[in-house]
Amino acid sequence: MCAQHPSPLAWFRSHPVFRAEDFHAFHASADRSRLTSATLLKMHVKSGNLLHLRRGLYATVPVGADSGTFQPDPFLVAGSHTEDAVIAFHAALQLRGRVYSPWSRLHVLTAARSRAWAWLGTDVVPVQVDRRWRRVPDWGGGVQVVGRAGGRIRATTYERTLVDLMDQPDKGGAWEEIWRSLEMVEFFDLDEVVALALRIGSALTVARVGFFLEQHRETLLVEDRHLDALAARVPSTPCYLDARREPGRVVPRWGLVVPESLLHRAWEEPG
Repeated sequence: MCAQHPSPLAWFRSHPVFRAEDFHAFHASADRSRLTSATLLKMHVKSGNLLHLRRGLYATVPVGADSGTFQPDPFLVAGSHTEDAVIAFHAALQLRGRVYSPWSRLHVLTAARSRAWAWLGTDVVPVQVDRRWRRVPDWGGGVQVVGRAGGRIRATTYERTLVDLMDQPDKGGAWEEIWRSLEMVEFFDLDEVVALALRIGSALTVARVGFFLEQHRETLLVEDRHLDALAARVPSTPCYLDARREPGRVVPRWGLVVPESLLHRAWEEPG
């Protein structure tokens, strides 16, 4: 005897946020047409069982909730933005409660061309993965599945997030925000951090990672071998820490011009 195919409503309940393509695939497995599944989606939106968030994206309204006031989890929404979406940068830390300042702007990595969009105060900002990584598993590594509000999404690991923020700090805010948020992470696999930093191939990114680890060598149990591996790949001439070319002091080992405020952690000084 064949197993009974789940009803559309049962499928919705197990998919709090989903793409229309996923529902079409589910429906096709029961030998039902794409037109039928599209009609069902419209019917359930009209009846209040679903919210239509944007073209091709839906949220399931929990039993007993008012579809007029219900707001789906913003991370599930962002993580379902495209088929390959990965919560990244500052958002990957916020997903896990490790940010100094929560944002309403959530960055997601994707290989697709996609525009930023907003839903009830949350801005979903796609960041296209560099072409050289698109055919590499997990786009170079450091991507994991995370459970969230009854659903499952992909997000960068702490290690990948650290390196990505050092590579594209504009996705993390000011350096103080990046530093203070990363300091809320209790543990990093430092071998993985070093491997990911070297894999990117940017001397500036490697230098930033090395500088951060050296500043936190006691709390993160950083060993000389971690720093030495990074120090061998830093810029040959000093570079500014960021694109604003803020003046500061040269840190010779890392070939960086670091603002005094970051060197001395000015935010910790009494006001």
